[in-house]
Amino acid sequence: MAINKPYQSVSELPEVIPVFPLPRVLILPRTQLPLNIFEPRYLSMFDDALKSDRIVGMIQPSDAEAGETASHPPLHAVGSAGRITQIAESGDGRYLITLTGVCRFRVLEELPMTQLYRRCRVSYAEFAHDLVINAGEDDVDRDSIVAALRTFSKARGLKIDWDEIQRAPTEALVNALSMMSPFGSGEKQALLEAPDLKTRAETLVAITEFDLARGGNTPSVLQ
Repeated sequence: MAINKPYQSVSELPEVIPVFPLPRVLILPRTQLPLNIFEPRYLSMFDDALKSDRIVGMIQPSDAEAGETASHPPLHAVGSAGRITQIAESGDGRYLITLTGVCRFRVLEELPMTQLYRRCRVSYAEFAHDLVINAGEDDVDRDSIVAALRTFSKARGLKIDWDEIQRAPTEALVNALSMMSPFGSGEKQALLEAPDLKTRAETLVAITEFDLARGGNTPSVLQ
């Protein structure tokens, strides 16, 4: 999705960002993530982000189980920044948000709590290539991604729009499938931290094949 403020360099991104810890949730460059915001601390976070640079960091708790219940779980070292590109008010106190992925980051430090929400000082330097559209597409074995998806969808009885799959650019296909995949927090983090698109695609295929080999007991969300 196009955004009104395309980022040409990581120097244009804020060094301090609010972070939204959610287990098993990823956002990757140029993908979209819908969010239903209702907790007061996150309503406040998005209010403040809208007043400034519209950047919010999505990050997984490093302890997935604690992340489900703890109010201040430890965080993984790597997350991903998204820009607020759509917002709607529900009429019952919620925000319906769409984030568009911009660039991954590494947490340098978490700052003391001065708001209802958490903030981190981050560096984007090692992920600067995230700003380059379609970087690394030519190195991806697209056929292996489609083959793994066909096997997975058949095993799970999923309905897939194969015409849409064929039309999707390779970067969009790999990143969207990584985000939508029904795997656990550890697997999701491995997909996020893959150094390039080729490695992410290979990791996705390997995780999918492993899941199928053990009987495919992971609950599916690829519907």
